[in-house]
Amino acid sequence: MHRHELSDAEWEFVRPLLPRPLRGRKRLDDRMVLNGIVWKFRTGVAWRDVPERYGPWATLHTRFRRWALDGTFERMLQAAQAGADAAGDIDWLVSVDSTVVRAHQHAAGARKGGLRSPALGRSRGGLTSKIHLACDAAGRPLAFTLTGGNTNDCTQFTAVMEAMRVPRVGPGRPRVRPCHVLGDKGYSSRAIRTWLRRRSIGHTIPERADQVRNRLRRGSRGGRPPAFDKQRYRQRNVVERCFNRLKQWRGIATRYDKTAESFQAAVTLASLLMWA
Repeated sequence: MHRHELSDAEWEFVRPLLPRPLRGRKRLDDRMVLNGIVWKFRTGVAWRDVPERYGPWATLHTRFRRWALDGTFERMLQAAQAGADAAGDIDWLVSVDSTVVRAHQHAAGARKGGLRSPALGRSRGGLTSKIHLACDAAGRPLAFTLTGGNTNDCTQFTAVMEAMRVPRVGPGRPRVRPCHVLGDKGYSSRAIRTWLRRRSIGHTIPERADQVRNRLRRGSRGGRPPAFDKQRYRQRNVVERCFNRLKQWRGIATRYDKTAESFQAAVTLASLLMWA
């Protein structure tokens, strides 16, 4: 096994989740192809620079794009989450946050709008993307969305929550509701708190300083401050550790992909291996 490839344990974890090959002419072994894809994103090299031991780079890129566009990576991640949930291995104390990813100049130039939307935003640091993510209490990704780097965190909160759907192994609806949600001050808004209360989801989100001042200025009309548990809020650091693990992949720490679909598939693949 070469550096940056799947370990035997990781391969045994993902092998049953891969789609069965269609009948026809012989194709490159799935483990070889997946090792090449993983090696590419863990190192951040261009497709043409992937070592020849993984097969033709065009074959790797074609298989990756096919799996990205037909939802293979998403189905594999959901299957891994479903298995963990059936085994009682998910702690539904969910933490939400976002991280900015600097986009390389090669990420620019895709067609805007439609399927090939680049999901890039321009900020002080130039072109950036942002990963909005929810993870469980062990720091494993449950759901995420991808936007331009200049998108405010609170605007994506409900999108991230609604993307969290863990299927049941047997009959039953997918698990979509966490027991409790932890978020930083960026998610302190009346709309978010109302959304959570209507769904009977407990939450620990600190108030911003301006919100505290406005409430105190209004006196009794300002209402009571929202409940805040300092001890529970300390557990929110797991989402930061989750981002640190994702950004160990150089192809995720810096975005080189022109299309949002390819970059999202790379983040999904890295998230999948965090469940192994």
